[in-house]
Amino acid sequence: MNKRIIILGAGYGGIQAALTLQKKKKKTDQLEIYIIDKNPYHTLLTELHEVAGNRIEEDGVIVYLKDIFEYTDVNIVQDFIQEIDFKHHILKSSKNQYQYDYLILGIGSEPAFYGIPGMEEHSFTLWSYSDALRIKEHILHMFQKASLEPNPGKKKAYLTFVVGGGGFTGTEMVGELSHWADQLAEHYDIQRKDVQLIIVEAMDKILPILEDDLIEKSVKYLENKLNVRVLTNSRITKVSNSGLEINEKDWIHSHTLIWTGGVQANQCLMEFDLETGRSNRVCVDEYTRTHYENVFAVGDFSLFITKDEKPLPALVEAALETGKTAGKNILHAIRGQELEKCDPKLHGVMVSLGNRFAVANIMGIKLSGIPALGMKHLVNLHYLFGIGGFELIGKYLKHEFLGQKHKKGVFQKHYTQLTPTFWLLFIRIYLGFMWLMSGMDKIQAGWLKWEMLAGTAVDGTTGASLMPLISSHTPRWYAWIVDTFILPNAMFMQTIIVIVEIGLGLAFITGTFTFLAALVSIGMNINFMLSTGLNDLWFFMSSFPMLGGAGRAFGIDHYLMPYLARQWRYFINNKKLKIKV
Repeated sequence: MNKRIIILGAGYGGIQAALTLQKKKKKTDQLEIYIIDKNPYHTLLTELHEVAGNRIEEDGVIVYLKDIFEYTDVNIVQDFIQEIDFKHHILKSSKNQYQYDYLILGIGSEPAFYGIPGMEEHSFTLWSYSDALRIKEHILHMFQKASLEPNPGKKKAYLTFVVGGGGFTGTEMVGELSHWADQLAEHYDIQRKDVQLIIVEAMDKILPILEDDLIEKSVKYLENKLNVRVLTNSRITKVSNSGLEINEKDWIHSHTLIWTGGVQANQCLMEFDLETGRSNRVCVDEYTRTHYENVFAVGDFSLFITKDEKPLPALVEAALETGKTAGKNILHAIRGQELEKCDPKLHGVMVSLGNRFAVANIMGIKLSGIPALGMKHLVNLHYLFGIGGFELIGKYLKHEFLGQKHKKGVFQKHYTQLTPTFWLLFIRIYLGFMWLMSGMDKIQAGWLKWEMLAGTAVDGTTGASLMPLISSHTPRWYAWIVDTFILPNAMFMQTIIVIVEIGLGLAFITGTFTFLAALVSIGMNINFMLSTGLNDLWFFMSSFPMLGGAGRAFGIDHYLMPYLARQWRYFINNKKLKIKV
C-alpha cells in the first residue's frame, strides 16, 4: 500500500522537502507526495521589498507551484487547513479532509506585534505577496496626496515613511524605498529633501547579526547616500493612524509605518497538540521530528537546536537544510533505515540596501558594495535554478537587470532597456552569411588540402598565400602557444577553423544556439586580433548583440531553448529524458 506524505506549506522548507522526496525516492518506496498551500504560488520572501519598493514587476517574487513541480510526481493542492487530527493522521479544511502517513509542517512564520498598542491595527507588515502590493499602493497614494496638500504639516506627515525594525527585512525595505522616493519626488514635483525616511530599532544597532564594521558601512550608506535617519535605542511604544510614539515620549507624525520588528511561528495551528518554544516555534529533535514520530517541522515554523545549543536562525538556508533533512528522514523511516541527524551548515548572510549596495559575510569573508551585491544575486540564482531550472534563471535576470525600474545614471538607464529581438534578425542573418562565406573561401583556397598557417615567414611553394600567425604586435605568450601547439598541428587546426566558421554561419542564419555561437564568434575574433590583427572589426562588434537572444526571433532557438530547459528539469527530477515533446 502506498505511503502518503503531505507537506503543509509551500515555503522554502516545504519546497525543499518535496523536491528532496522526489529526487531521492525509488520505485520500490511506493510513495504519494502532496504539497498543500492556500496559495497557488511560492513566494520569495527575501525579495518582497523589491516589489514593495517598486523596483521590479509584481510577479517577480512569486513562482507558481505548477511550474516548480511540472516534471515531478508531487501533487499540488490549494486549500487552507484549519485543523489537524494527529491521532488519526487527518488534515481538515472547511470542505475537505486529507489522510496522511507522514506529515511535514512548513507553514512558516508571521509578524509579532509584542502587544504594542495600535501596532497591529495601524502598521503595514511585509510578510506576504499581498503585503508587498499593499505597501506599494499606499506609498504611491501618499505621494499623490502630498502633491495636492497645501498644509505644510499634513504634507510632511504624508511624506514621512517609517520602518520599524532594523533587521534584514527592515533595512532592505528602507533602502529600496529611498530609490523609489527619488523617482516619486521628481514625478510629483516634490522636493526630495521634504521626504523623510526613518528606520527605528529598539536595540543599540541595526543588523545585529552582522559584524560591527559591516554595520558601520551599512549605517553610513543609509545616512549619507540614501538620506535615511537611523534611530537606535528607540522603542516604538504606541501607534495610531497619525503617527507613532518613541520611548514613551517622542512623537513622529506619519501615516506610514512598515513593521518588520519581529516574527513568530505561524499561529494558525498553535491550538493543537504541538510542543512550542521560543517565538512559539514548534520544538523538533535532531531529526527535525516533533514529538509525533510521523510528523516533522521545518523552516521558520520549527525550533531546531544546533550542536552549540543555539536556536537555528530563521534564514532561508536554515529552512532549506531542515527541509532536506525531513524529506530524507521520511524516506529512511519508510525503508526501515536509521534516521539522519540534521547538521545545518550556514554559509553566511547578506543584506542589500537598494539595488547598488550590499554587505555580506560569506564563511568569514566580509564583502561590501558591488561584490556583496553580486554574491546576493548568485545565491538567489542558485536557489531558483534548484527549484525551476533555466526558466527561473531567465525570469530573474530579466526582472533584476533588464526590467528593473530604479534606473540611475546614463549607463543603467540604457542597459535596462528591453530591446525587441526582431530587429536583430537582419544583422544575425548577415553575420551568419559572412561567417559562412569566410569558411567556404578557405575551403576554395585549399585549407583542407595544404598547410596554410605559418609563423612569421611566408612562402609560396604551395601556390597559395600562407597566413602568418605571429606579427610585431603578437604577445609573447600567444607566440609561444602558436609555436608549441598550433603550427605543429597546422592541418588539424585549419580543419577546425573551417568547421567552426561554417558552423557559426549556419548557427546564426538558422538562429540555433545563438548565444553560444556569439561567444565563439567573439573568441575567434580575439584570436585573430592576437595573431594576424583584427582586420574586420565588424565581425567582432556585431557578435555582441547576438548575446541578447537574437535566435528567438524567427530562429530555431525560439523552440529549442525552452525545450532544452524543460528537458533539463525533467532529467534532474526523474533521472531520464522526456522523449515526447
